[in-house]
Amino acid sequence: MSKVEQGLKYTQTDEWIRVEGSVGVIGLTDYAQDALNDIVYVELPDVGATFAKGESFGSVESVKAASDMHMPVSGTVTEINEALQDAPETVNSDPYGAGWFIKIAISNPAELNDLLDADAYEKYCAERE
Repeated sequence: MSKVEQGLKYTQTDEWIRVEGSVGVIGLTDYAQDALNDIVYVELPDVGATFAKGESFGSVESVKAASDMHMPVSGTVTEINEALQDAPETVNSDPYGAGWFIKIAISNPAELNDLLDADAYEKYCAERE
């Protein structure tokens, strides 16, 4: 069973977002990293790039597959996790901590209401297994 953290919001495309004031920290869920297996490459956007909700902002590649990452909400990238360039496997070992991908300035906080809470995401994952 994959780990689902309480207090985060989730997408049905397996991204999570932790809201810290007006900033959103975004990463890939434990369920997704487990399904992808060993992650070998992470492509991240430039700081300052702006994306709409649902747009692809980067990708991850594993020994099994490649997958696009999608924005849970609209926003502008304020920081990327540069450590992932040298150690993409961090996503496998700590998906909700050191394996975060980007931080954004959230441009439409109302979009957070459309995301899944931890319990709903856990149920969604169970239905897919």
